[in-house]
Amino acid sequence: MSRYEEFYRQSVDAPEAFWAEQAKLIDWQTPAQQILDASQPPFARWFVGGTTNLCHNAVDRHLAARGDQPALIFVSTEIGVETSYSFKELHAEVQRTAASLIELGVGKGDRVLIYMPMIPEAAFAMLACARIGAIHCVVFGGFASGSLATRIEDAEPKVVVSADAGSRGGKVIAYKPLLDEAIRLSKYKPAAVLLTDRGLAPLELTAGRDHLASELRQKHIDAQVPCAWLASTDISYTIYTSGTAGRPKGVQRDVGGYAVALAASMKHIFDGRPGETYFSTSDIGWVVGHSYIVYGPLIAGMATIMYEGLPTQGIDQQPDGGIWWRLVEKYKVTVMFSAPTAVRVLKKQDPALLKKYDLSTLRALFLAGEPLDEPTARWISEGLGVPIIDNYWQTESGWPMITIANGVEAKPSKFGSPGVPMYGYRIKILHESTGEELTAPNEKGVVVVEGPTPPGFMQTVWKDDKRFVDTYWKSVPGKMVYSTFDWGIRDADGYFYILGRTDDVINVAGHRLGTREIEESISGHANVAEVAVVGVADALKGQVAMAFVVPKDGCAVTDADTALKLEGEIMKVVADQLGALARPARVRFVSGLPKTRSGKLLRRAIQAVCEQRDPGDLTTIDDPATLQQIKQLLDRG
Repeated sequence: MSRYEEFYRQSVDAPEAFWAEQAKLIDWQTPAQQILDASQPPFARWFVGGTTNLCHNAVDRHLAARGDQPALIFVSTEIGVETSYSFKELHAEVQRTAASLIELGVGKGDRVLIYMPMIPEAAFAMLACARIGAIHCVVFGGFASGSLATRIEDAEPKVVVSADAGSRGGKVIAYKPLLDEAIRLSKYKPAAVLLTDRGLAPLELTAGRDHLASELRQKHIDAQVPCAWLASTDISYTIYTSGTAGRPKGVQRDVGGYAVALAASMKHIFDGRPGETYFSTSDIGWVVGHSYIVYGPLIAGMATIMYEGLPTQGIDQQPDGGIWWRLVEKYKVTVMFSAPTAVRVLKKQDPALLKKYDLSTLRALFLAGEPLDEPTARWISEGLGVPIIDNYWQTESGWPMITIANGVEAKPSKFGSPGVPMYGYRIKILHESTGEELTAPNEKGVVVVEGPTPPGFMQTVWKDDKRFVDTYWKSVPGKMVYSTFDWGIRDADGYFYILGRTDDVINVAGHRLGTREIEESISGHANVAEVAVVGVADALKGQVAMAFVVPKDGCAVTDADTALKLEGEIMKVVADQLGALARPARVRFVSGLPKTRSGKLLRRAIQAVCEQRDPGDLTTIDDPATLQQIKQLLDRG
């Protein structure tokens, strides 16, 4: 057995002994009395009886050894600011925010909803909640009022922490009017709103409810707020993920299990070391931002970069496709985490930018968020000359489920595969209708996790244990397993390949085709920068595949002859690789694809427009014009 296989076997065969060892990576005020309580499946309770605190582990415990070292580096290309906070300075700011929240009536177990741009005050608020035992619920900044209102109603926060505005691509997005409207729509009314005024948009205060963060900060400038020691199984935060029922699901996370899971992942997966710099290009509105902008790097004693801006805009607001690499050089980044979408955006930039900066400190680039296609992986791998390590995980898991644990044993990555199951995760591929385990290489089934789930995994759905069980644990006949709702295969070496959502399957004349397989094939064409494939209702075949392609050279978007020629070439590529059945009914050329602000393709919205249905809730769409362009193309026939 290889070193990693042995490590993995211990984690699933003797989980209590394995995780008791990992628990030594963090500080406990009281050690756990019981490592795992799995007496009520599918619920798993970790480090029962132990008490700890996330903020203590992220900030306080580093003060003695590295108090003057950078902890939080804030870079905004939107407002042209670069500033750095040492662990000591971060400690002081977090206590000021904690004292401000306490003054507004927040105590242990109370909820605080954070609706913020990517600014240091957002991280201060998260850490301040963790410090005093309040439960934070971060909602992506700029979310529409209706969606925000449903989250306010579900979380029932005592305080909402927000700002006057965020900025994206030089365009100011005023948050306060959106928040005011959300509170008006919500049946539940928060007692107070704490506002950071960036001076980007007018800020009208509601008397008696709204408070300026700067005034309370000044009042509590010398505040000393001790960490509340919390039970390991207490709730640290909730984060919403879209539910098929339309009601948002509050993914609920614990304190101790999450702290241990992150500490272990920083060591075994990311190989991050104290005193180094970690750069995740995500947003705190998503789980990656919780785990790997705020808590993970800080727990590991690393500096973390918090970035506000696009990957193609410099600090002077001028176009700069090399801005991220400039930051890697300047801050000596050793570990970087981004999304395939961002890399596809950079693919359109001058490849010389990848060679312009000294990236010698960078050990690896990790990618997650959606499946990583092989051409994109190959392009960035050759450009940077460092390992490109794909990750597969979900909001629900809190940390990677499938990847390569190079901190345990260096293993090669395979293009198109996120890797192998991580320690603690019993990952199987099951037949969708019989529930039978598929063990032969390349058999396609549903990717599931057998309980008990490891530390850091979601505890339940906020206020709804029944929904947690019904949604996640009852979808495979006759088996109580956690469904990822993703199709996958495993090759002969044990590497997994994710083929797309179980609900992103096209049924063409009785043949089931994953959109991912067709996208992978199309993206192999030299003139394809990005592609989205959706299944569209068809009277004859039930469904047909429709492809929307962003060409590298834009002529196909505007010139009908070029489009026709390129469409024919792409059709041939798919037919040659996957067979005539998988060939799209049409390939349309667009200048951009509809995505959320975190870079996920809005396939369902594209599908709805193709089928002349209402695309539904588009509050997370980054650029509405992309969907409009598709609509106009279809209208023209």
